[in-house]
Amino acid sequence: MEKIIEKLMQEFDIKKVQIESTIKLIEEGNTIPFIARYRKEITGNLSDETLRNLNIRLTYLKNLETRKEEVIRHIRELEMLTSEIELSILNSTLLSEIEDIYRPYKPKKRTKATIAKEKGLEPLSQIILKQSIKLGDINDIAKDYLSEEKGILTAEDAINGACDIIAENISDNPEYRKYIRRISYITGKVVTSAVDKDEKTVYDMYYEFSENINKIPGHRILAINRGEREKALKVKFDVDEDQIFKYLNDKIILSDSIVKDILTETYKDAYKKYIKPSIEREIWSDKFEDASEKAIKVFGVNSKNLLMQAPLKGLTVMGFDPAYRTGCKIAIIDDTGKLLTTTTVYPTLPQEDVAGAEKELINLIKKYNVDMIAIGNGTASRESEKFVSDMIKKLDKKIYYTIVNEAGASVYSASELATKEYPDINVSLRGAISIARRLQDPLAELVKIDPKSIGVGQYQHDVNQKRLEEALTGVVEDAVNTVGVDLNTATPSLLSYVSGVNKNISNNIVKYREEIGKFKSRNELLKVSKLGKATFIQCAGFLKIPEAKNILDNTMVHPESYEIAAKLIKSIGYDIKNVDKIKLSEISTRLGNVDTDKLSIELDVGKPTIEDIIKELQKPGRDPRENMPKPILKSDVLKLEDLKEGMELTGTVRNVIDFGAFVDIGIKNDGLVHISQISDKYVRNPMEEVSVGDIVRVKVIGIDKEKGKVSLSMKGLN
Repeated sequence: MEKIIEKLMQEFDIKKVQIESTIKLIEEGNTIPFIARYRKEITGNLSDETLRNLNIRLTYLKNLETRKEEVIRHIRELEMLTSEIELSILNSTLLSEIEDIYRPYKPKKRTKATIAKEKGLEPLSQIILKQSIKLGDINDIAKDYLSEEKGILTAEDAINGACDIIAENISDNPEYRKYIRRISYITGKVVTSAVDKDEKTVYDMYYEFSENINKIPGHRILAINRGEREKALKVKFDVDEDQIFKYLNDKIILSDSIVKDILTETYKDAYKKYIKPSIEREIWSDKFEDASEKAIKVFGVNSKNLLMQAPLKGLTVMGFDPAYRTGCKIAIIDDTGKLLTTTTVYPTLPQEDVAGAEKELINLIKKYNVDMIAIGNGTASRESEKFVSDMIKKLDKKIYYTIVNEAGASVYSASELATKEYPDINVSLRGAISIARRLQDPLAELVKIDPKSIGVGQYQHDVNQKRLEEALTGVVEDAVNTVGVDLNTATPSLLSYVSGVNKNISNNIVKYREEIGKFKSRNELLKVSKLGKATFIQCAGFLKIPEAKNILDNTMVHPESYEIAAKLIKSIGYDIKNVDKIKLSEISTRLGNVDTDKLSIELDVGKPTIEDIIKELQKPGRDPRENMPKPILKSDVLKLEDLKEGMELTGTVRNVIDFGAFVDIGIKNDGLVHISQISDKYVRNPMEEVSVGDIVRVKVIGIDKEKGKVSLSMKGLN
C-alpha cells in the first residue's frame, strides 16, 4: 500500500496524510459526497471530483498490485521465476507491461509451436537460433529429426516446425514487444477508406484519411471506430516496418551464418502474423479507452451543468411536446409540479389546425393562469415555436416561452417510474409533463432518466457502458448532494441519489411520509425502516426540512455539528432556538464579520466546517443553483432565413465537446462555435471557457442553408 500511496501523491500532487486519510474514509464505507462535504479537515479540503478520480486510480493501482502477485505466483509454480523476471514484474506500472512479461508462461491453446515441440523439434530450433553451424547444410542436420510417426517426412517439415517455435518465442519476447509497441506508436498512422466510396454517409471526411496515431484526437478515434463497426469504413495501420525489422535483425541475427535467411524470414513472419496484429489491437484499444474516458468526462461535466441549471420556481408552466402527425402533447402543471390538465393539439403538418389549437390553448392559459410555456426541442420544435410565438402575441397578459432540452423524455414516458407516477395518463402525454417540470426544477426531473439518455455528450453509446454508468451516477450524486433535497417533497428517484440512500431506503422514506405524515425533524429519519445510524450519518446533512422547528434542519449543516452551530450563534449574541424569529439579515451581517481563525480555535473545530456553517446560517434553505444562468425567455421566433453574417445574437450553450460548443440561437439546429472561435486567446479545452446552460453572445460567421448549419464565433463578445 505504501507504493500505491507514493504513486497517488505524485499523480495528484497532494500530501501523504491526505491520501492516507481519504483511503481510510473510503474503506470505512463513507460516500464521496459525504467525505467532500463533511470531512474537509481530514482530507485537506479535497473536492468531490478529486476524490472520485483518486478513488478510481486507487482501484486501478490495487488491481495492478493484485495482478503482479498472481503472475509472480504462477511463474513460481512453474519453477521458472528468476530474480530478473520478478523485478521486471514488480517495476511494471501498467497492466499491459505485466501481461507482456507473463505471455511466454501463460497456458496456451495448441499452436503450431506447441505442436512442433510435441514432435521434438525444440532442440533443432535452438540450433538454428544459436547460428553456430559452421559447415554443411541445415537440411542435413534437420534430417536427424525426421519421423514418419510424428508426421515429419522431410527436412523442410522439420525446419518449418523449428521456425514455428522460434517465431512464437520472438512474438512472446517482452523486450521486443515493448520496443515494437513504442515504435508503432511513434511512427504509426491510422489510415481509413470507404467501404463504398459512392455511398454518402456521415463518415465522408474519413473516406480518404490518415493521421498519426499519437496525435489523433479522441473524438476522431470514436468516430472511426463507429464507422468501422457500421461497415462504412475500412481501417488499417501504416507503421515504419523497416525500423522494426532493423531492430529485430540486430537482436536476432548474430552472424552471417547458413541459417541467416531462414531466421530473417522467421522474424518477419513472427512480426507480421503475431506481433503486428496484437500490438495494433493493443494500441487501438488503449487509444479507444483513452478517448472513451475523455468522452465520459465530457459527458459527465455537461450532465452536471445541465442538472445544475437554475430552477424557475413559483410558475405555472405549460409543457409543449412538439410533433407532426400525432399532434403536439400539452400538459399544464402548477407551481408545485402538480399536474392540472393535459390535451393534444394539431397546429403542425399534416393537420395544420392552427386556429383550433390556438383557441384551445388560449382558453387553458387563461383558465389556469399559465406564466410560462416550455417547448421541447425535438421533432417539429421550430414549427411549434413559431405557432407559440404568434399565439402569445394575441394574449392580454405578458407570457414568455423557452426551449427545453427534451432528451430522454420519451425514455421516461415509457418507464416503470412514469407508469407509477401517472398510471392514468397516456404514455404520449407524460413527455409533456416531464418537459414542463424540467423548467421548474431540472435536477428533480432529470434524475428520473437514465443519465446517458440526457444527450449532452459525444459518442456516449460507444464507450464502456459500465464505466459510463459509474461516472454518471457519481455526477448525479454530486449534483443532488450539492443542492440538497427537500425531505418532504422529494421523489424516490431524487432521494436514491442522496449520500448513503439506496432505492429501498428511498422508497421507505416516501412510504413513511405517506403513512405518518411530513417529517418534522431530521432525527425522525431514524424511524424509517432500514435507515440505521450509519446511513443517517451519511445522508442527514443533505436532507432539508423547510417546515422544521430547528432552523438547522433546513440547512446543509450536519446534525453532528449542531452543537458547534449553536455555540457559533451564541458567540455573536443570539440563541439558536430564536434565530428564525430574528431578522436573518442582522445575523448574516454579524456572521460575516466573525474571525473564523479565532472561532476555530475557541470551538475546537476546523476552519472549513466553521465557514460552511456560517454560509448556511446566512441563508437557510439556500439553493446553490440560484447563481446559475436562467434560461432565455422568448416571445418571438427566429428563422435561418433571418440570419446574416456578422449578426450578433444571444444564445444558450446546449452541448460542449472536444472541438467546440453547440449554441441554441433560436433556429432549428444549434449553431457550432468551433474551438478556434471560442475566445481571442488560445483555447486548449472548450470546457475551460463555456459550460452547458451558459448564456453567451455570439456572432454569425457562416451560414450553410442547404445543410441548415450555422457557424458562430464568440471572439470579442463575452
